[in-house]
Amino acid sequence: MALTQPSLFEPSAPELLSDATSFEHYLTDFEWEGKSTETFDTVVDVDGDAVAVKTYVNEFWTSRQRAAHSLHEVSYRACFKPQLPRFFIERLTKPGDTVYDPFMGRGTTPLEAALLARVPGGCDINPLSRVLVEPRLHPPAIDAVRQRLLDVNWKAHHEFPEELLTFYHPETLGEICALKAYLLRRLAACPLDAIDAWIRMVAVNRLTGHSPGFFSVYTLPPNQAVSIAAQKKINAERNQIPPRRSVPKLILAKSKSLLADLDDTTRKRFTDTSGRGLFLTAPAASTPEIQSATVNLVVTSPPFLDVVDYAGDNWLRCWFCGIDPAEVRLTIPKKIEDWRAAMTSVFAELHRVLLPGGHVAFEVGEVRGGKVRLEEHVIPCGVHAGLEPVLVLINSQEFTKTAACWGVDNNRKGTNTNRIVLFRKG
Repeated sequence: MALTQPSLFEPSAPELLSDATSFEHYLTDFEWEGKSTETFDTVVDVDGDAVAVKTYVNEFWTSRQRAAHSLHEVSYRACFKPQLPRFFIERLTKPGDTVYDPFMGRGTTPLEAALLARVPGGCDINPLSRVLVEPRLHPPAIDAVRQRLLDVNWKAHHEFPEELLTFYHPETLGEICALKAYLLRRLAACPLDAIDAWIRMVAVNRLTGHSPGFFSVYTLPPNQAVSIAAQKKINAERNQIPPRRSVPKLILAKSKSLLADLDDTTRKRFTDTSGRGLFLTAPAASTPEIQSATVNLVVTSPPFLDVVDYAGDNWLRCWFCGIDPAEVRLTIPKKIEDWRAAMTSVFAELHRVLLPGGHVAFEVGEVRGGKVRLEEHVIPCGVHAGLEPVLVLINSQEFTKTAACWGVDNNRKGTNTNRIVLFRKG
């Protein structure tokens, strides 16, 4: 029987594959556009014993850039496609189950969980993560966003960092500073309501980018902010000056785009599930706020050694949100031994929060020019934490446009594939 990729937005309700045998049969029989699944054993050393884990290779979900709900269209460095968590959520959980991501980043896993009527949960040491995630789980109506933007005094600001004129037209920078002042003033009085939180989320996502839809002059893609010195070089090379952009108009336009696929059914689904979710700013290995044995499925992707500079990418976002980057303790081990030790601690915490029979889908990749395949290192980490390695799934695709813009060629360097180790708690 040839199985195909599922529908895009609505729960396709495939047969639950909660035991290892049925999942393996599913992957073996899977076929997409004439490609059958390749299988082999990944053999790793665990405390002197050779452990063989069956590995499955195919294109298990689409490589199309926008084959996902519009609410996902928020940029964040090193994030996976929504189709990845959907693949596991649909097959290993049922509506009402809890799905958690301890490295949630922009929130792909919890958002996809909520779209599928599961209870979302997440954690990230970076406080910007909750700024980007939670508003999209409580989306306001577009008319409410429009009215709130009219309520902002776009001329009222005291701060005006002239060095940022490297990125922005003076009037645009004035509006950014006015919005920052407005949001910080509201936040000092009480937690932001859903509308203000949404506006902040959109503004953070529009600060810099490479099209007229962003506040800035042309710069690198919006999932990172270059330094002021680097932007000066870009401006000189392109002979460009920052154009006038309307901050409220761009926020409203992006809001319309994000909300394009949102219907009454999805809003009700969010109402029923998102309020029950728990979101933390904390290290993934220490989450005492989460009760033991309460999570059905974990889908996550950890930091990959020293491939991505998360702190450097987010300096401008931190400035806008009033966050001191020096207080954000982002630790990304550069040595594989240190990375393994850190991941073992994370797995121990995931073992604690998982229900018996629950799963962890742990996405890693090839790094350092393909010389390091992290799935071979992560299997012992899970085993040491008491989890059973069920299988390795490799979703093989061509590079996306983001990787291409960095000059990365497939099968040469970078993360060539999605490589997911699936664990189970006995």
